[in-house]
Amino acid sequence: MEEISVFKVSMFETLMLAVLAIYFGEFLRKKINILVKYCLPASVVGGTIFAIVFYVLYSMKIVELEFDYKAVNQLFYCIFFAASGAAASMALLKQGGKLVLIFAVLAAVLAACQNAVALAVGKFMNVDPLISMMTGSIPMTGGHGNAASFAPIAVDAGAPAAMEVAIAAATFGLISGSIIGGPLGNFMVKRHKLEDPLLDGKEEKAELTGEESTGILMGKSHIVQAVFLMCIAIGIGQIITNGLASINVKFPIHVSCMFGGILVRLFFDAKKGNHDVLYEAIDSVGEFSLGLFVSMSIITMKLWQLSGLGMSLVVLLMAQVVFIIIFCYLLTFRLLGKNYDAAVMTVGHIGFGLGAVPVAMTTMQTVCKKYRYSKLAFFVVPVIGGFISNISNAIIITKFLDIAKSLHAVWVG
Repeated sequence: MEEISVFKVSMFETLMLAVLAIYFGEFLRKKINILVKYCLPASVVGGTIFAIVFYVLYSMKIVELEFDYKAVNQLFYCIFFAASGAAASMALLKQGGKLVLIFAVLAAVLAACQNAVALAVGKFMNVDPLISMMTGSIPMTGGHGNAASFAPIAVDAGAPAAMEVAIAAATFGLISGSIIGGPLGNFMVKRHKLEDPLLDGKEEKAELTGEESTGILMGKSHIVQAVFLMCIAIGIGQIITNGLASINVKFPIHVSCMFGGILVRLFFDAKKGNHDVLYEAIDSVGEFSLGLFVSMSIITMKLWQLSGLGMSLVVLLMAQVVFIIIFCYLLTFRLLGKNYDAAVMTVGHIGFGLGAVPVAMTTMQTVCKKYRYSKLAFFVVPVIGGFISNISNAIIITKFLDIAKSLHAVWVG
């Protein structure tokens, strides 16, 4: 077998490629109207094309690119979550409480249903139940992290290909979530005529979205202060995570950073004066960080992991895509209020239900750029997708893996 040379791409070079991918995506969005019409993000468009080019280089055995990106990518991820926390005013926190509870239940139900669909379709296709489980909520709601964590359990239980299938399924989900969320969001807004802000039924709209004009233009000092404050927020996040770790409580660093951002917001809300321009600058820093994170995550994907999927696994994965579209449109959208905020949160549910929270956020952001911002969605979705659903999904996965092990014994027999 011919060996392929490996070229190591440094962190700075990876960062450069991520930015170029965003620029290329923006260029294509200006030239191809359908990309704008269906709310496909520039980072996803450009990043996917770059990833395809890298896949072609690999498949032709020209070169395999090995990226150094995890450290800087985590930095941008945490800054984005800190900025999301800083967007949460007291009014937003009060309004989001009920929706967080409803969304948490919906996320748990979706995860359980994803596993049920995987086992049911797998039985129809005569696929090992343990392998079928590797196309359920493990890679879908869980993403690559859960795929790498739970697949070894299936391997030990007698499914040696579980790891490869789970990672490939997670990659498929990431791409699908990036592509599907925007068009579905556009469909919901158009279908239910949610373009008009007055239809949201919120008297406090200006306060919640920060759309009230202050007459002050955002300047360099606001951006600099916003960056400094987000550095403080992620530092607070690290302190929170370390403090909890000292009492043997594992807490995701990005969620801690979100709480750090909330503390920064509460501090400035308590100060006299109008800080709306600063909050707008923080939103810009968050948008910048999210774009780079998503672009970097996509260009570094190993698309060749999908090349080994058989037809039965393709059917299993397509079943997941069809199911989540139906679930989110019929349940998530309606139970969250059937308004504009609900439409944006539904886009987010598609994103982290198939791929990951950053996918959810960037597709939501693209929908919001076309119509208008939804701070409620940008507060609720990270809390659910980045933290609560991880806990509920882990519990659900454990239960369904036990079922899959029992079914595997019957299938082998």
